[in-house]
Amino acid sequence: MSDFSTKIFAATREDGLGGRLVAIVNAKCLADNLGCRFGFTWNGQSVADMQFHAVDRVDNVFSAGFIEKHWLGEEIDAARFSTLEGTCFTRRSLEAEAAQSDLQGWICNDFQILKSLRHGWFKARMPASKRARWRHEAFAALGFSAPVAAAIAAAKKRWASRPMAALHLRSGDIVYGPYRSRLEFGEKAIPAPLARAIVSKLASKGLATLLVGQDRAMLAYLKSETGAFLTEDFGANEFADGTLRAFFEMALMAQCRQIYAGSSVFATIASVMGGAPVLRPKALFNRHRAAGMILEELKARQSDYHPLEAAFGYQWAFYLLEDAISPAEAREILEKALALDPHNGAYALKIAASHFRDKNYSSGEAILRRFMTKEFDASGEVPTEIMKLLTSRSWRDFVMANDFDLYIAAGRASHAYAAACAAHILHAALGRTEAALAMAALSLQAEPANRLFQENELVIRSAITARRGPGAK
Repeated sequence: MSDFSTKIFAATREDGLGGRLVAIVNAKCLADNLGCRFGFTWNGQSVADMQFHAVDRVDNVFSAGFIEKHWLGEEIDAARFSTLEGTCFTRRSLEAEAAQSDLQGWICNDFQILKSLRHGWFKARMPASKRARWRHEAFAALGFSAPVAAAIAAAKKRWASRPMAALHLRSGDIVYGPYRSRLEFGEKAIPAPLARAIVSKLASKGLATLLVGQDRAMLAYLKSETGAFLTEDFGANEFADGTLRAFFEMALMAQCRQIYAGSSVFATIASVMGGAPVLRPKALFNRHRAAGMILEELKARQSDYHPLEAAFGYQWAFYLLEDAISPAEAREILEKALALDPHNGAYALKIAASHFRDKNYSSGEAILRRFMTKEFDASGEVPTEIMKLLTSRSWRDFVMANDFDLYIAAGRASHAYAAACAAHILHAALGRTEAALAMAALSLQAEPANRLFQENELVIRSAITARRGPGAK
């Protein structure tokens, strides 16, 4: 077993540029301050199959010397590493773990991993200011390729002297891709229909706004409407390469006094680079006010926005108001979102739940029938996509946990598609498999020849059989 100092803190994320950089910065922080080695994995060729993320090959991002010293290849043998995620640890606890095994080190891809490090006599959490300093120092020590370093330097040279805040309007997979149906991802982006109000509020505080995002047409529209600045105003169009432009834009954001964003790792890296705090819209407006401004903007100018961007605005307004409005008011918002994004199952599930809350079971049942039948006819698979959405999880809990009892009540009221959904909830989310089987039987009693219901019951019955073991009845 080797000395503790030879162990590696490894960053091995395979998502977009920002996510990988955050993991690398965190891993390097731990390695530098706990006296170990740092390493990272990265693709040797450009990733061409990531529709909404820019990930260039390793030698286009980092210098040859940095790669030689720290690159672990495209992947590592994960079985030789332990994983740090969520559980508190100290240097001593890691030393003890290393002494009892032949592990090579620890994978640390959790964005919040530094919050889990405990230090000092009282094993206290590290102050936020210290974590920020560690990250800033770690980023500054990364060895970037000459073109990346030049892009960062160019942003610093071209910066305006006037006080400015950055507003990161991420769109990509959250607004236009598959994650728009996953409500737990909504907080990662600020909706464009809120931007006008944010720019106005910042101006009242003496701050100009720098708009940063992926949807160039939408950003140009907002500039024309609000007078905000774009990264193009500082020379971003000189960088045709997507990776270089990303670094240039992060470096511009880094020089702002404040950064407003969702839970964006792109904004996080800009904050790490320059020290500006990343703030949510709630720093400017309370939930009710923010939702009201989104709805007002869409009432006046909905046609100015891409349909999916407008739908995301309605999604955000609903999210902000869900616990404070009536089912009818919720439906009014959600039906507008669904009209703009008619294949979004999350909106359908929430509309059905609003009907169930009013005990208008037949209306909710009709929505479920339409979506579930179409999905099953297309794939023949159970659970259908909308059933999977119903039991999707965030890092906190099941996203639609507050609606579970509504679906179960509708199922018990003998509404067949609600019963199928309730059976899936009981089985996949709550682990109540016997109750799930009974609920699935209600669907079959209503429509014995329905193949969707037959398959749903079979899935649950098979799970019971597998749990009991071979030969069980």
